[in-house]
Amino acid sequence: MLVTCKIAISGRVQGVGFRPFVSNLANRMDLSGYVSNNKDGVIIMVSGKADTICHFYKDLIEHPPPLARIRSHRCQDEMYVAYESFTIVPSPSGSKLNLALTPDFGICPECRQELMNPDNRRYQYAFTTCVNCGPRWAITNTFPFERDHTTLNSFKMCSKCEGEYGDPSNRRFHSQTNSCPECGIQLTLSDSKGHLISDQQDFIFKDVNELLKKGNIIGIKNTGGYLICCDATNRKAIKRLRRLKRRPKKPFAILYPSLDMLEKELDLESCQKNELCAVERPIVIVSGESYKGKMVLEEIAPGLKQLGIMLPYSGVLELLSNELETPVIATSGNMHGSPIIKNRQEATEAIGEIVDFFVHHNLSISNPQDDSVIKFSKHQQRIVFRRSRGYAPNYLEYSKRFDQKILALGAHLKSTIAFAPNDYLYLSEYLGNLDHYQVYERFKLTTSYFQSLFDVEPDVIIVDKHPGYVSSQFGKEFAEKIHVPIYKVQHHKAHFAAVLGEHDLFNMEDGVLGVVWDGTGFGDDGHIWGGEFFTYKDRSMVRSGHFEYFHWMAGDKMAKEPRISLYALNEDNQAGFLKEKFSREEQHVYQSLKKINRLKTSSVGRIFDALASLLGVCDANSYEGEAAILLENSIVGKELTKRKAYTRVGKDKILSTKILWEGICRDFESGANREVIILNFFYTLALSVVDMADLLSVKNIALSGGVFQNTVLIDMVQELCGNDYKLFMNKHLSPNDENISYGQLMYYTHCRENKGTMKSDGRNVSSKSKKLNEIPQ
Repeated sequence: MLVTCKIAISGRVQGVGFRPFVSNLANRMDLSGYVSNNKDGVIIMVSGKADTICHFYKDLIEHPPPLARIRSHRCQDEMYVAYESFTIVPSPSGSKLNLALTPDFGICPECRQELMNPDNRRYQYAFTTCVNCGPRWAITNTFPFERDHTTLNSFKMCSKCEGEYGDPSNRRFHSQTNSCPECGIQLTLSDSKGHLISDQQDFIFKDVNELLKKGNIIGIKNTGGYLICCDATNRKAIKRLRRLKRRPKKPFAILYPSLDMLEKELDLESCQKNELCAVERPIVIVSGESYKGKMVLEEIAPGLKQLGIMLPYSGVLELLSNELETPVIATSGNMHGSPIIKNRQEATEAIGEIVDFFVHHNLSISNPQDDSVIKFSKHQQRIVFRRSRGYAPNYLEYSKRFDQKILALGAHLKSTIAFAPNDYLYLSEYLGNLDHYQVYERFKLTTSYFQSLFDVEPDVIIVDKHPGYVSSQFGKEFAEKIHVPIYKVQHHKAHFAAVLGEHDLFNMEDGVLGVVWDGTGFGDDGHIWGGEFFTYKDRSMVRSGHFEYFHWMAGDKMAKEPRISLYALNEDNQAGFLKEKFSREEQHVYQSLKKINRLKTSSVGRIFDALASLLGVCDANSYEGEAAILLENSIVGKELTKRKAYTRVGKDKILSTKILWEGICRDFESGANREVIILNFFYTLALSVVDMADLLSVKNIALSGGVFQNTVLIDMVQELCGNDYKLFMNKHLSPNDENISYGQLMYYTHCRENKGTMKSDGRNVSSKSKKLNEIPQ
């Protein structure tokens, strides 16, 4: 019996070779019909024998293309249609999108092989891609994912590429990014003033290699934005790059030409190797203690025992690496703090004084992205340090539907945007620190782009409770402009909600302890939080305990100068170590501030800073989190078995910062080893997690906040908890402020006692879809 069925599939099914896959499978099974992208994903109309269609449907769902991620699917009977053949038809336009967007993918083995094969027509063509690899989000203007919706639309395929595009047996069958040297993107090598050096495609990277060996700094336009490169074995070049980029100590990422070279020079765990070679191709932070090569480690990562490593993930980087004899620095193409650069004019203006030469190309980039960064703890706990290229802008791990269109604008540092305009949740790439004008402009542009892409305005806007955050101010202005309510979520509650959302714990019958430690966040009581314990149960999140308050001094300067945290925590203002770090005038100023200070903090991040200053590790941060990173690195790999707690959590559920600090100072003044003091501090923190869980009789513990990027601390908490407690950590998102936008959305969706939202002036309002009432935060 012949029948016709309609199959609808949603998820990450566009830009991953899904339609060619469907077409080939249908033709092999002698079925007729068509497949098309649409606003929801992929639609298949198929006619043939009923049992054959059942096998077709089963194979399609159980064995999809390698890059696809099916979220939902359904098959229903339709009126029989006798199609002549099975075809791929163009996507309809004009409907609002309701599908997963497609991230960028690392180059596949087949394309890499073609790139290096002198007999292949794509030999040394830097933009060699197929249905299984290449840029997607970086070049997307709109969806559905068709060539004319990308920046590749300006490159018309030649007859050979069109032949591949139309050949069902070719892996470039309906590959929207298909191009070749004859019809595709062109590279140029120029000096920093724009004077052309070479446009000979086959020789550009040979020239680049020679320039790198001579100590030059080169800006290279990759598929997602510009990178700045120099020889990682050349001390003079790296020092010059640091000086020109105004980046005195922050570690640089390193591009290794190949996995073979990397494994000869560094010891890798299997989890690290798998991550480096994954289709997302992130930077992976690995131990540098086993290093056996010629790189100048003290210049690449000053004071650190770790290195940020990546392998080539694009044709551009593959061709560069093929000429290299040593690893190279591959840092973001920008000035410190600014967003990554995407076009020639921006590059010339912003980094033309840094680089000696440029490699440009003529493919436009719509969505520039930094590289993602991953680290594993000793116990192989995976920690996301930055979520960007390869992962953004989807968040497919959350599959529940939303009853409103929600826009969450995140925090101030490590900015991201979360948007729920349909059945999906979209989470932007890492944007940066909103103190920087260019980052703020990109933040606004990303917000606008999300709305235009989905052609919807939000029903509600969610912001951080901090009134001074630029994201909160923008959200207030935007809400007033489009006449929708605004909802404020406390910073650390958003962190906690992010973990609850990642692990789908909102309906858990047992309570969950939330441990949220970071540098700063505006608290419900008007003080600066950062050492918080919460409990969650039955849609209610309550602050159950915290670190004892101490002085918050000098505003934002406190986060930049760890010595100020040292002064704030120390009761003896005449201590010798303070006199070494402050002039008499400064001591007078800060002592006066202490006397009149009313603003307090529970920040664990600032305690890290104070300890780093006390021990002579860091008095002034040259990059965010430097003091804490240096403390961690001081004891990485050290076998320190004897440890003690400086204090324990009291029955009042407060950890005494005063007693903690007094214990640290006693050890310091008695001449205790620096590493021992750091170990005891970490142990005190880890033990407080168990103490609080026991006091609250809770066995489920969620950890979040920037402090939990510390892999030594995470391993210590895991060791203390053993099998007696269940630990939950951010796994797809970073524990730092990148997760705030997602956490805001999760808190709003799951933790409100009722549908509470308010206008910024405090008046209850009605949203476009339903009435909303104010809820206490």
